[in-house]
Amino acid sequence: MEAFNEEEIMEPVSPTGQYLTSSSLSIYILAVMETELPIIDDSQTLPLLHNLFLPINPRFSSIMIRDKNGDKKWKKVEVKLGDHIKVPTFESENNSSNLLYDEYLDEYMSKIAVEHLPQHRPLWELHIVKYPTSKGMGTLVFKLHHALGDGFSLMGALLSCMERADKASLPFTLPSSQTPKTRISNTKVPFMRLPSIFLRTLSDFGWSLLKSNLIEDDQTPIRSAAEDTKTRHINISDVSFSFDLIKEVKSKLGVSINDVLAGVIFFGIRLYMEEMSVKSREGHSTALVLLNTRNIEGYKSIKEMVEKRNSNSAWGNQYAFLHAAAKYLHSTLRNSSTTISNMIGPVEQMAVANIPIKGFYFMVAGSPESLTMTIMSYMGKIRIAFGVEKDFIDKQLFKSSLENSLQIIIEAASQIKA
Repeated sequence: MEAFNEEEIMEPVSPTGQYLTSSSLSIYILAVMETELPIIDDSQTLPLLHNLFLPINPRFSSIMIRDKNGDKKWKKVEVKLGDHIKVPTFESENNSSNLLYDEYLDEYMSKIAVEHLPQHRPLWELHIVKYPTSKGMGTLVFKLHHALGDGFSLMGALLSCMERADKASLPFTLPSSQTPKTRISNTKVPFMRLPSIFLRTLSDFGWSLLKSNLIEDDQTPIRSAAEDTKTRHINISDVSFSFDLIKEVKSKLGVSINDVLAGVIFFGIRLYMEEMSVKSREGHSTALVLLNTRNIEGYKSIKEMVEKRNSNSAWGNQYAFLHAAAKYLHSTLRNSSTTISNMIGPVEQMAVANIPIKGFYFMVAGSPESLTMTIMSYMGKIRIAFGVEKDFIDKQLFKSSLENSLQIIIEAASQIKA
């Protein structure tokens, strides 16, 4: 471990940050932005990172070290931006100008999802993919270690680097997620008979401890129970739904948007499991949902996050996944079948360096389950992304199962009389 001066130490690494950078567990967030225009000139990348990204929070210019007592601390270092920027080259035998590189990007995403960031430099990277896919003319992938902050903090950081494509001087707005005041009662909806996937918040420490050591989910089509979780490769894909369509179902059922999305996900999982094995309906599966503990209504500016250290908008990792140590957190994740997390994105289109962002989603990498799911709203669309264990979960079949799930829910909701 390198030597350091006490004056250079910024602040202790939070307990959550230490858990997420341990030998047992290392979690990353991949923020994926698909561009509307080709990425031809990337000369603005260095000045943008230097002038906008690095000043957002000192952690983007810091590494983790241990002090004389063995405690992890953040230490400010000189950032060599060139080491953090990756521009991949895809080689293809087809030189057609109309070639789409979806498969190449999928393989590249699978590769960087399992790679660990070097500990001798700040824990982030920017990948600039200049090849067109069916979803964008180019792709930007920010890889950030979860120890830098939770989704709320990191989303605020990314939005601080963006501007509205329609009018840069205006702030972003977020979609409303209010729950209806009235609910439909005594209504039997056939599709709501979900599989035996138990939704837990892990607020009960006793159950959480049991989950870490004794209670393990069954092996099913969504859980391989393989031991080599640290070398497990994942395939990343997603489905996109209209936000208005989700809201229409929400209004029909008198529930919240989150209720509808949970129904789509859990029913979609059931459809996939039964397609792969009818017997899997008897299996015990658990979904862990990460709940942000902030009492918030929207993202705050970076200045507010930094200044209000003791408020709900303060920078850091503030989500409910309580545990005594990283190995227990790892065991809880491994003994479960899937994790689900969600973020709210802006209603308006984002742009960076005058390049409009066409699509936006995120993925959590490094978790030991066979299936990880995330939900992201952006520009009137909801993207449900999923990372599935390579050579175990059929990516295309799982995608179609989610799409079929929503269609069945829509048809069932249409039968309900107002």
